[in-house]
Amino acid sequence: MLDRRNLLAKLGSTLVVTSALAACGRGTGANDGLLRVGSQKGGTKSLMLASGALDGISYKVEWSEFPAAQNLLEALGSGAVDLGLVGDAPFQFAYQAGSPIKAIGAQVADQRKPGAIALIVPAASSIRDAKGLKGKRIATTRGSVGHYLLLRALLSAGLGLKDVTAVFLSPSDSRAALQAGAVDGWSTWQPYVATAQADGDRIAIEGRGLAQGVGFDIAYDGAIKDKQPLLTDFLQREAKALTWASEHLDAYAKVLSQETGLPLPIAKETVVTNSRLRAPINQQLIDQQQVVLDTFRQFGEVKSDRPLKDAFVLSA
Repeated sequence: MLDRRNLLAKLGSTLVVTSALAACGRGTGANDGLLRVGSQKGGTKSLMLASGALDGISYKVEWSEFPAAQNLLEALGSGAVDLGLVGDAPFQFAYQAGSPIKAIGAQVADQRKPGAIALIVPAASSIRDAKGLKGKRIATTRGSVGHYLLLRALLSAGLGLKDVTAVFLSPSDSRAALQAGAVDGWSTWQPYVATAQADGDRIAIEGRGLAQGVGFDIAYDGAIKDKQPLLTDFLQREAKALTWASEHLDAYAKVLSQETGLPLPIAKETVVTNSRLRAPINQQLIDQQQVVLDTFRQFGEVKSDRPLKDAFVLSA
């Protein structure tokens, strides 16, 4: 069995599932019968395999796996993949940086449970709430939902970036830094939250009430133009997969464990806290996302002013 550090290193490595992806480069190819889907480790791929949602498809799905949303978004922005699911915060971060992408599908938490997004600290840490962050070093991944949670936590305590030292690292490096005592906390997401808790760390700040936790299916602009039928079919199947997962948590967790190498208890905790259902992209959802964008702008993390409405493709 993998020890925790090796497990996180495995989770933090970028895996390209097929070598054909590199050969495809930027081209999307109209009606070529191939949809290139990016998945964060333990994300869309595990969901679709567990549910059998892709059974009987008339096109090929080519998977690529990434350790975090930022890596997936880079692949989307370059046209290396056609579609991928990321959180609302990293999507806004990438879109405002000029990436040629749009959100074409949305997922919202199904009876949001604690732990999906959280700031983790060692068990003996003095940090008990957002006010305890003052003067501390906090690891997170720039532009991630963890980064967004840190900013919202600071705002809730009347603190600013000058009051903490934000250390931007990959998930695996963040965990190593926390273990070594190089940082005081780690603002992150599942399955990293559950893995850290299994090591004896605890949640100091929970994401509910601070982070919206909306997930978006993001497509490369070229794929939206050339592969609309494939994208539409995939999203319909994904919606069915989400419903299946909410009703078959144990079965989903078993496949997630097999796909990622996560111990089954951690996989179960991940699927429970991350349970989501399809939601329409409408004006109400877009208006809610303004909070995410405004928060990044308030802290100087986003400086561009691309219109928020242009980042989304409205759905029923």
